[in-house]
Amino acid sequence: MKFRCSYESPLGILHIHSSQNGITKIERNIKILPYVSDAFLGQAQKELDEYFVGKRQQFTVPLDLSIGTPFQQEVWNTLCNISYGEVKSYSDLALLCGDIKKVRAVGRANGANPVPIIVPCHRVIGKNAKLVGYSQGLDMKAFLLKLEKAPIMHTLF
Repeated sequence: MKFRCSYESPLGILHIHSSQNGITKIERNIKILPYVSDAFLGQAQKELDEYFVGKRQQFTVPLDLSIGTPFQQEVWNTLCNISYGEVKSYSDLALLCGDIKKVRAVGRANGANPVPIIVPCHRVIGKNAKLVGYSQGLDMKAFLLKLEKAPIMHTLF
């Protein structure tokens, strides 16, 4: 069974989807969805509320990332180890995943992350310290890094 809800965030409306195992997807949208909720969605909304006001640095809501390949799941799990307010380059992420030669594959997996914010793909930047490649828009990536007071943000604004 699948569940979904619309969540009004400082970034606009986010659609949060879940399965019986956890959160499966977050996406920006402008339409309000009919509310079909479960406990995971309620927990995700509460944790996002706390995150957006600076009271949460790590998410605990269960995730269901089974949509991804084993490699994508490895990258997404590695992303969860990047601390709040910290940034890594795509090369750094490839090294954390065990192979610098896979930097492009890591970048594609990062871009395919179905649960942005909770799986913090926004914390990955270009090697030249530029904001690049965010599926939900660079404005959202910049907002999230600024919210987290990431050290890179003082050079961008």
